[in-house]
Amino acid sequence: MKEITAVVQPFRLDAIVSALQQIPDLPGITVSDVRGFGRQRARNVSDTIEDETAVLYTKKVQMEIVVPERLVDEVIRTIRENAHTGNPGDGKIFARSVDEAIRIRTSERGEDAL
Repeated sequence: MKEITAVVQPFRLDAIVSALQQIPDLPGITVSDVRGFGRQRARNVSDTIEDETAVLYTKKVQMEIVVPERLVDEVIRTIRENAHTGNPGDGKIFARSVDEAIRIRTSERGEDAL
């Protein structure tokens, strides 16, 4: 299993989620509003937030999806294609191994828990 984390532009979220919903057997997705900055340090970006320490952040959305190995490439491709605008700040995708998953309600483990 892999956990795929994507940090993307908020205005691309609906398109990404709609495309992900077309993948058969997609277990689910968690979405959070986050903020941060990349190489450009949120300069010259219209959607910035300045905190109390005068650091500029850009609003982003973070998606987390744990999928079986067989879905990893398709999920990453789907996110990349639907998040892409060609402009700086399109985001990042990370994939890391997941050793275990447990469904709390039923105690199912591994891929059965997804």
